[in-house]
Amino acid sequence: MAIRVLIADDHPVVRTGLRFVIEKTAADDIEIVAEAGDGLEALALVEKYLPDLVVMDITMPGMNGIEAIRRIGASHPESKAIMLSQHDRSVFVKEALTAGARGYLVKETAMNDIVTAIREVHAGKSYLSPSIAHVVIDDYVSGGGVDADEGGHANLTSREREILQLIAEGLTSKDIAVRLTVSPNTVRAHRGNLMTKLDIHKETDLVRYAVKEGIAKL
Repeated sequence: MAIRVLIADDHPVVRTGLRFVIEKTAADDIEIVAEAGDGLEALALVEKYLPDLVVMDITMPGMNGIEAIRRIGASHPESKAIMLSQHDRSVFVKEALTAGARGYLVKETAMNDIVTAIREVHAGKSYLSPSIAHVVIDDYVSGGGVDADEGGHANLTSREREILQLIAEGLTSKDIAVRLTVSPNTVRAHRGNLMTKLDIHKETDLVRYAVKEGIAKL
């Protein structure tokens, strides 16, 4: 039986490229069942198609890949995940693996590795792009400490990361409250907690932080 795969990336060209490579290289044992343009759509399509594996871009509008993988893992742990990213810093790799990803592919070489990664992860193994494997090894050898530039990112709650992304995408507290079905005061409280945890005092700096850390894109 073919491995049923969902691809989530906000760039249609990337989705098309991955589909082409997969269908050309693995026509018999891998089937693309759906494509999503953001994390929220990916969640809905996982519910609908129940794929064996999700290939998820790390930075997408509405809901980023890290948060989407966390939610998929909570509701459908049988759907394994591979993170797709342009980032090769250890903080991104560690957060993806902590969120539940079983693989991590750097976009620069993803087309070369995607089929092997899908097969390995579906078989219960893990897969990292060869160019970033040293990141995990170096982190293990050094004791797994927090990167100097990681700041308080690892201490943010799932809801705080979600609100941080929406702030960076330009939504007001009222807009965010409607989107998340909470009160504007709740959103303002989370905004204050974000600034305290990250030691950030201006909203423009919150936006810069979110973009730098791959939580949101401009």
